[in-house]
Amino acid sequence: MRKPLRVIGRLAASIVVLLLLAGVAFANLSPELGGKPTKAQKQAYAKSGHYHDGEFRNLVPTTMMTGGSTFSVLWKFLFSKNPEATPAAALPTRPLDSLSITRKTAEMVRVTWFGHSASLVEIAGKNILLDPMLSVKMGPLSWVTPKRYNPQLAITAEELPAIDAVLISHDHYDHLDYQTILRLKDKAANFYVPLGVGAHLLAWGVAPQKVHELDWHDSIQLPGLTIISTPARHFSGRGLTNRNSTSWSSWVLKSATKRVFYSGDGGYGPHFQAIGRQHGPFDLALMECGQYDAQWAQIHMLPEQSVQAALDVRARVMQPVHWGAFTEAHHAWNEPVRRATAEAARRQLPITTPELGQPITLGAGPLPATAWWQ
Repeated sequence: MRKPLRVIGRLAASIVVLLLLAGVAFANLSPELGGKPTKAQKQAYAKSGHYHDGEFRNLVPTTMMTGGSTFSVLWKFLFSKNPEATPAAALPTRPLDSLSITRKTAEMVRVTWFGHSASLVEIAGKNILLDPMLSVKMGPLSWVTPKRYNPQLAITAEELPAIDAVLISHDHYDHLDYQTILRLKDKAANFYVPLGVGAHLLAWGVAPQKVHELDWHDSIQLPGLTIISTPARHFSGRGLTNRNSTSWSSWVLKSATKRVFYSGDGGYGPHFQAIGRQHGPFDLALMECGQYDAQWAQIHMLPEQSVQAALDVRARVMQPVHWGAFTEAHHAWNEPVRRATAEAARRQLPITTPELGQPITLGAGPLPATAWWQ
């Protein structure tokens, strides 16, 4: 009896080793994995104050897994599906007319959400694209990673007008999409990214003069618009061996008359109050709200925490993002917006919930707030 068990054990171990080797080989070959910062860049990152021993750190101690293990989470995700994790049909989407994007004034602020965190912010006459994951499939292994609920978006990357700036919050596949960058690299004038993320863009053929890495609190001045990188509480990595090798950010947009905040991904923390004190109040805050779990509570906010964070940054209106496109957690697909709207009502914080592709214009009347997800 011992011999068959020993053979089975060796076979299982061999399979695991082969899978690991295959994964490492794939990671080294797939262009989706992006590039790596140079040795000189890594030495420069140490000056940021939040890069130690080859990894970026958060402002406060942060644990990725606050319960269970990575294996248990993966097992649950693959084999314990929530029947309400995905919508029964494609979500309502308003096709976006690319010509309408070109019709604006310098004073107008208009925001269009495409699902998940991808959004177009028109401010100070500029087109600013946030975390443009505009693909239906995600990552190098699309048969493993979540697939977008809708088979098409309100607009394709090719149909977008010229983009003045692309802002990336971090390098995870659901925020930094290889296929979308390939389609945008000639259309976008500039890419502003956290430290280390520029290596991915350069590996994908983005012109070096277009790539700008910003540390927390660094700013860029465009005509009529200031863009500021601000802290977030998260992590990074696109492969098996590059966890936290790049940084992560939230973003502030300031025109002469309006201010917009984008949280990026991350757990709740004191950085929101600091951002509110320094850069608020904000006319609109696009707040991460979705893909949360008790097992990773420090790297993704619960909806109630998203509302609190919006209050912390002194937002006049909150818009929940990071939902409505992919299932990356175990909650119902529309639970984030249900909980966020309930908490916002309790805290008397105005909240807007547009459909995918539905532009909202600040100061032009009531913002959309219908419960279309019901």
